[in-house]
Amino acid sequence: MIDYIFILIGLALLYQGANWFVEGASSLAKHLGISSLVIGLTVVAFGTSMPELVVNFFASIQGNSDVAFGNIVGSNIINLLLILGVTGLIAPLIVQKPTVWKEIPFALLAVLVLTTMSNKIMLANDSDNILTRADGIILLFFFSMFLYYIFETIRNSTNESSDNIKEHSSTKISFMLIAGFIFLVIGGKLTVDGAVSIARQMGISEFLISSTIVAAGTSLPELVTSVAAALKKEMDISVGNIVGSNIFNIFFIMGVSSIISPLTVPIGINVDLIILAIATLLFFIFMFIGKKHKFERWEALTFLAIYVGYTLFIINRG
Repeated sequence: MIDYIFILIGLALLYQGANWFVEGASSLAKHLGISSLVIGLTVVAFGTSMPELVVNFFASIQGNSDVAFGNIVGSNIINLLLILGVTGLIAPLIVQKPTVWKEIPFALLAVLVLTTMSNKIMLANDSDNILTRADGIILLFFFSMFLYYIFETIRNSTNESSDNIKEHSSTKISFMLIAGFIFLVIGGKLTVDGAVSIARQMGISEFLISSTIVAAGTSLPELVTSVAAALKKEMDISVGNIVGSNIFNIFFIMGVSSIISPLTVPIGINVDLIILAIATLLFFIFMFIGKKHKFERWEALTFLAIYVGYTLFIINRG
């Protein structure tokens, strides 16, 4: 019973934390003269990815590669197929040109790099299929490239924030960001702990737990944040949050995780990586089908249908 209480409390904290974080980040964007897209790609994406970072930190210390891989790959799939799907149903998403031509391709690059590193046996005839510390350094190098791009975007950006964004004092903005961040982390941890405990009592494998229950739990901040942003008509934060989180998850979190402790690549992970690559590529293609640079409701439904099919597959796979 206590596990279900943890989940309910965690969801409440996630909801409030996401609301504070979106409002604080939006106000910060307007205050600094930075576009909402940049804030979504950085501050919000970092904050909503903190549960994944916490989970992978402990998984790496404990040498649990299945949880580390399943959490990140599963979270990224959920971010794209489920969260973008739900957000796109709430309101069609207008995607800015830089996101279409730079951020989405960079997210696809992240998947391809991780897939290459996860197939050393086939590509380099390695006896061990392990994500090494050297791989982790390479992933962090790619992440530094992404940060450089973001900083250049910030330097060259103008104030493109919506007129609907409320302006708050620096003190209130700081409170919203810090309190929202704390609520997101605590809420995510309570939700994951409760869900994992329930799942283990049901005899579900750890890899399945990590790619479904844990991934869903750590992706709840992205879900609540993107939905809250969509309801506030802050589409740049909705899209930037998802794309930025996916890049952050692979290049930074997997990089840090493998540096802490080399991770053995789970058997069968290629199917999940292929699904993630297809979803990312499909998001890019959708930008040129129908209304240009717009993620429409029928496309959101397509993502949700793919996610349902994927979920049934991995449950059947065990």
